[in-house]
Amino acid sequence: MDVYEAVDSRRAVRAFSDEPVPKEVLERVLTAATRAPSSGNLQPWHMYVVSGEPLAELKRRATARALAGDLGDEREYPMYPDELTSPYLDRFSAAAAQRYEALGIERDDPDRPQKIATLNSEAFGAPVVLFCYLDRTMGPGQWGDAGMYLQTVMLLLRAEGLHSCPQVMWTMYRKTVSRTIGADDELVLYCGISVGFEKEGVPRLRTGRADMTETVSFIGV
Repeated sequence: MDVYEAVDSRRAVRAFSDEPVPKEVLERVLTAATRAPSSGNLQPWHMYVVSGEPLAELKRRATARALAGDLGDEREYPMYPDELTSPYLDRFSAAAAQRYEALGIERDDPDRPQKIATLNSEAFGAPVVLFCYLDRTMGPGQWGDAGMYLQTVMLLLRAEGLHSCPQVMWTMYRKTVSRTIGADDELVLYCGISVGFEKEGVPRLRTGRADMTETVSFIGV
């Protein structure tokens, strides 16, 4: 699979099979991903690879919180700006509608938040979840580096025939995650990434993207 195919086929999969992901594949991906760009070569990311019984226990604890209507832990960073305006709000709304339809959840369902939280806390059935943390002393530049690193990881997973789903939702249950995996208090949870093989026979969601001309300006070219 070349890099163009990996980019084009990468999408957030929300239905995984229970087929195990070999440890050697994860090691190969995460070793190659160390070559991701990093300003000043700080390499600010701290990754935890969780599977097996520890992940099963984490899913149980997080799902119990979701089913209880727990609103989650106080966020350590905002997921979105307080006021989204066009065109960002338009893109957000369109993508959300597509996700709800694919998951079989009505937009006006009063239990929608709980149902979505429950699906997320089960990692959509994925057998592996990667948790990315950053040191609390890091700034916006290093968070940008972590984003490039995670994209590199997700593209390498595609090259291995695997799929992924980045989930900022895990920050809602960050205390449960940290207790389960033993993450240091000096680290901030950026997100989790569910990893596995896509489940067969499930409708595939591929959200649209803005045309290149909406987000790119050529100057002097």
